[in-house]
Amino acid sequence: MLEKTRAIVLNSLKYGESQMIVDMYTEGRGRLSFIQRIPRQGRAGIKKQYFQPLTILDIEFDYRATQRLHKLRSAAVAFPFRSLPFDMAKLSIALFAAEFTIYVTRSEQADPALYAFIEHSVRWLDACDGSFANFHIIYMLHLTRFLGFYPNVEDATSGCCFDMREGCFVSVAPPHTDFLPPHEAEKIGLLLRLSYATMRLLRLTREERNRCVDVVLAYYRLHQPDFPDMKSLAVLRELFG
Repeated sequence: MLEKTRAIVLNSLKYGESQMIVDMYTEGRGRLSFIQRIPRQGRAGIKKQYFQPLTILDIEFDYRATQRLHKLRSAAVAFPFRSLPFDMAKLSIALFAAEFTIYVTRSEQADPALYAFIEHSVRWLDACDGSFANFHIIYMLHLTRFLGFYPNVEDATSGCCFDMREGCFVSVAPPHTDFLPPHEAEKIGLLLRLSYATMRLLRLTREERNRCVDVVLAYYRLHQPDFPDMKSLAVLRELFG
């Protein structure tokens, strides 16, 4: 069955001499993988450049529910980037965000709201002119809204701890070690209230930003136990830590 949908590229790997396997999060079908033959340079068709991380595409493909790898019929760039592929800092964040999204959407079905959030985030990063050092932290925190474990901030008050297992702020430290003490809980509470537009208002040192990333990743590992180590994190630490 032929289907058309908007899609965001998450990863691509060379397969053989002239093919690629491409992982995408699609608006119409959720997470899908494609096998795509890449034509020789100069020929018309689907170009290899389309499959850079976080590229937003309009695709048409042959969908078969029993197949693990689907075949593209056509692909076109839906939103040409203005700065993301050409700015080293933005590109490093994009590579991290793409790798992170690969892991958290592995079993995700179609979710138009989740797709819209990811596309909006990518387009915001491309369009912004500065003050995006906290982007990856805000992205990871807000993504939990769509994955079912967004922290409850209603009870967040000064002096509270953050229970990472339960995803809530508590007045007394829980009887386990997976919690943040008040000074760190307060910072996470602030980050949860920020958007991309307002995140510049919270200034973090290199050490504080690294700690926030570690905390958010630890939170994900508690709620998604098979969450692996992030390969792209080391580069991000150098630029934005």
